[in-house]
Amino acid sequence: MSLLLYYALPALGSYAMLSIFFLRRPHLLHTPRDPTFRIRLGAHRGGSGELLENTMEAMENSMAQRSDLLELDCQLTRDRVVVVSHDENLCRQSGLNRDVGSLDFEDLPLYKEKLEVYFSPGHFAHGSDRRMVRLEDLFQRFPRTPMSVEIKGKNEELIREIAGLVRRYDRNEITIWASEKSSVMKKCKAANPEMPLSFTISRGFWVLLSYYLGLLPFIPIPENFFFCFLPNIINRTYFPFSCSCLNQLLAVVSKWLIMRKSLIRHLEKRGVQVVFWCLNEESDFEAAFSVGATGVMTDYPTALRHYLDNHGPAARTS
Repeated sequence: MSLLLYYALPALGSYAMLSIFFLRRPHLLHTPRDPTFRIRLGAHRGGSGELLENTMEAMENSMAQRSDLLELDCQLTRDRVVVVSHDENLCRQSGLNRDVGSLDFEDLPLYKEKLEVYFSPGHFAHGSDRRMVRLEDLFQRFPRTPMSVEIKGKNEELIREIAGLVRRYDRNEITIWASEKSSVMKKCKAANPEMPLSFTISRGFWVLLSYYLGLLPFIPIPENFFFCFLPNIINRTYFPFSCSCLNQLLAVVSKWLIMRKSLIRHLEKRGVQVVFWCLNEESDFEAAFSVGATGVMTDYPTALRHYLDNHGPAARTS
């Protein structure tokens, strides 16, 4: 046993020192990637706290606040039109208990007159524009605006249609593939490998595990964006579990695991932008930027723009 410790402890010590050394200097192992664009202000569902989610009116409002990214979810209609919609079923958004895929685009109902803001419970958004929009409409209206397109399910036809639209409008470098599932992301990457990738849930866990095992400096990272929930919002505006005790536990554990300046700084140096979602209060903006986040995803782009303008470079160098 003593002989094992004699050799193992120096080896572990050397490994730890090397890991810390390269964690702080990743450019010695990996070629730095220069971002095509940087995200400081991301508009969640197009800015769903100020106007009805995913409408052209909401997108216009977000762009008026100089948003760096429009975050979208897409579905496919029966006549193969890619529409911007968070839900496949239309009941919450429109009151009609039908799936988007069961209707032609022209038959899609209007949004309700008001919709609750998911990450601000008890708050409702209103708007004069209640029409669902095609993804192609947004590509035409905002041709050089970066967008994140999230795919919820394994709809290969939807993925192919989006990949084709991105190519047609020459948006390969400014349209991000996003999905929670690695199996879906694999299909997205195959459909258009030129588009930047975001981390899936399992890949995010792998990065955290690699960081704490000291492996992160030595492994390749193909993703360009790490969209991560801010632990501070759990049990306040984000309720992943129905049990309050589980939410409290997750909030404590995830805050300890994720809110690490050295982790975020390393990812930044590797060309991975860290963007926390979905933050709607100034205290949460401050919490995200204080640990070195690249940016924030919000339902209220006007509030985040006000924060960024008032804090200037401090919002990025805290």
